[in-house]
Amino acid sequence: MVDLSFYKNKKVLITGHTGFKGSWLSKILINAGAIVCGYSLEAPTNPNLFSLACIEDKMTSIIGDVRDYKHLKEVFDSFKPEIVMHLAAQPIVRDSYKNPLYTYETNVIGTANICECVRLTTSVKSFLNVTTDKVYLNDDIPNHPFKEDEPLDGYDPYSNSKSCSELVTHSYKKSFFKDMDVAVSTARAGNVIGGGDFANDRIIPDCIRAVEKGEDIIVRNPYSTRPYQHVLEPLYIYLDICQKQYNNKEYEGYYNVGPDDCDCVNTGDLVTMFCNKWGNDAKWVNKYDGGPHEAAFLKLDNNKIKNVFGWTPRWHIDECMNKIVEFTRVYFNNKKDIPSEMDKEIKEFFEVK
Repeated sequence: MVDLSFYKNKKVLITGHTGFKGSWLSKILINAGAIVCGYSLEAPTNPNLFSLACIEDKMTSIIGDVRDYKHLKEVFDSFKPEIVMHLAAQPIVRDSYKNPLYTYETNVIGTANICECVRLTTSVKSFLNVTTDKVYLNDDIPNHPFKEDEPLDGYDPYSNSKSCSELVTHSYKKSFFKDMDVAVSTARAGNVIGGGDFANDRIIPDCIRAVEKGEDIIVRNPYSTRPYQHVLEPLYIYLDICQKQYNNKEYEGYYNVGPDDCDCVNTGDLVTMFCNKWGNDAKWVNKYDGGPHEAAFLKLDNNKIKNVFGWTPRWHIDECMNKIVEFTRVYFNNKKDIPSEMDKEIKEFFEVK
């Protein structure tokens, strides 16, 4: 179980802090009393959670590109982090088809730059590279949950670049980090959903934009199964990994951070759940748009991380959707209440026994 008091006065560098997950993570660490430095591009959407969370003046927020090694190294040299959590990425599958070179530059070269900075920064004791559930070679075998030792060979440029990001980390770990006083892990999370996500081509933001306009929700692939989880689920275990391996390198490793089987549902069922909880005659329509290849089935085996860390998912899919609806109503009614809504959800989640 993660002890957030561990992070008080710890110097934590987060890449991708202006994104959806990065904003929630920054908020948690600020609340815990950490000294937080973020390195990221400008928030990728307008509106965006980073601005709505009102956290910029509570941390050191540096706008930069992970492809820019010189700038990144200057930040490491100046801040001297103890813990590094690498979330920065080009994270959208469809965007990776539109701009594959940028996706590879960001997700592969960006990871190499981070690893090199960690290698050359003696203050770093704990490093976590956050990748994705899509890193595996996926032949769409029904009901096959991927285990950590299976081949890494993502299909599309996004998934494949994240497979490469894993391999870059593995190489640095074997070539350099094993002989250094730094613990290194990677975490392969499921499909993360929650309040405050405004990205394009993601199903929950699509739902929220549609109900805000009073329109039907468009669902491209209603029969695709994904491992959905509330955003606080993976952030909790990221923090636990970084804490535990900071003091004991035996905890470092490569981990699936996915939900239980009961939370692996198809997209149509997920949107139906949202509609039922939202009410107001919300409904969805099946409208396949002939887009690029996306796997029909994806599930992670989470037994390793359960066994090593004693972790189990806390908010299953029904409770997760309750939180999304609660957050969205706050967003629609009074955006100034979002920081307190985040605080409430964080407190409730982290205090669950």
